[in-house]
Amino acid sequence: MAILNLTKENFAQEVLQSDKTVLVDFYADWCGPCKMQGPVLEELANDRDDVKVCKLNIDEQRDLAIEYGVMSIPTLMIVKGGEVTYKEVGLTQRRELDKILG
Repeated sequence: MAILNLTKENFAQEVLQSDKTVLVDFYADWCGPCKMQGPVLEELANDRDDVKVCKLNIDEQRDLAIEYGVMSIPTLMIVKGGEVTYKEVGLTQRRELDKILG
């Protein structure tokens, strides 16, 4: 499944109302560790149909980043049934993501 880009217009529908587990990557184009996280998330999105992988550019969607308390990037957040179940700052490897996602 392709990675979905989030905006304030589609966030509620794609994340909060999703019937799948959603992994949200809060990132910025200028962030080095964010660029390193990208390929990990692409691989995850291609391998796992049970997880919706999304990216949210904090420079373009500042209000959502503030709403979810994103202070540093990359920040990964997992949402299940409309509830945030996990949030962590920093580069996360694939095996750790698989363990967290179950």
